[in-house]
Amino acid sequence: MKETRRARSKHFLNNLRLARRLWPNQIHSTESKALEVFLRRYRLSVGAGEILYLGRRWYVTHAGLLHLAARSRCHGIQVQQVRDFCDPVAGRWVFKATVYTFSGSRGFVGYGDADPSNVSPLVHGAEMRVAETRAVNRALRKAYGIGLCSVEELGSFPAPASPSYPKQAAPVSGNGNGSGHSQPRLRDQLCLLIRQFNLDPTLVKAYAVDFCGTEALKEASRDLVESFIAHISKAANEDRDALICKLNSYAPSVEVKP
Repeated sequence: MKETRRARSKHFLNNLRLARRLWPNQIHSTESKALEVFLRRYRLSVGAGEILYLGRRWYVTHAGLLHLAARSRCHGIQVQQVRDFCDPVAGRWVFKATVYTFSGSRGFVGYGDADPSNVSPLVHGAEMRVAETRAVNRALRKAYGIGLCSVEELGSFPAPASPSYPKQAAPVSGNGNGSGHSQPRLRDQLCLLIRQFNLDPTLVKAYAVDFCGTEALKEASRDLVESFIAHISKAANEDRDALICKLNSYAPSVEVKP
């Protein structure tokens, strides 16, 4: 019992220190107490991008909800498009998600919608994925009794001070092969960005593949990869929270029929 309490206390303190580095001068007594409750109740992690602080409030992320479902041995998630309310031309999408917590469960239903008017400019063109993510998030929050809103459900992002980082990532040069003149290779540049902004490597890779329009990142041309690195560097520096939301839309969804 004592070891469990020590582990929980260590988990909270580690996450609190990281949160105060990411959002300096914003995490005070009230915010830290709320964070402690969320961490202990849902076993979330700031470092894993499972919980974010925006506009003086804590928000759970899609990744956090999926990890919670996995830990809780979720039986399955079924997602389907609500075609009567979708308009592909206008970029308007509505999805219905059903979460089955155990075999034989009647399921917990959640709906999610997205169109250019209620998503961040950073995710314009990805409204379908955002709508699906929102539906899954709402269903998961109902299934596991999470009153904490998910960041992907926000129609627009608040405007708090952005997380403070040591220095801005250097822009990517469009010439040279990246191996000489003291310029790191493209792979090293991308890894540096991932470490600097604490991004999920798997989600970044999925985003890169979609951005480059290839089946695998290794098939993309150098120009495309350079363009992607410049794009994600700019996005991370300008609005990391919106970028996290964008990356979370690439988290794999599980569709299982009970």
